[in-house]
Amino acid sequence: MHSPTATPQLVRKAGFLGVGLDGSDGHSRITRGDDFLLLGGSEDTHKELQDAVARFHQELSRRGKTLLDLTEAELVEIAEQL
Repeated sequence: MHSPTATPQLVRKAGFLGVGLDGSDGHSRITRGDDFLLLGGSEDTHKELQDAVARFHQELSRRGKTLLDLTEAELVEIAEQL
């Protein structure tokens, strides 16, 4: 039996949202992954967003961490490297 006073478990999630605003060719570009969503942009801009996410994930892998494992300082450090 479910207790009426039971507190639902919180689930921590983290992710990135990348938005390209320079798309004018009528194409809808969307790339999604487990922890990111990239929307819009020109073909070149969208590719740059994809490349940045790939480099970010490579650095996470090198550090043996997930996005949720990062401290705020580590997140800033990696972002500044991109």
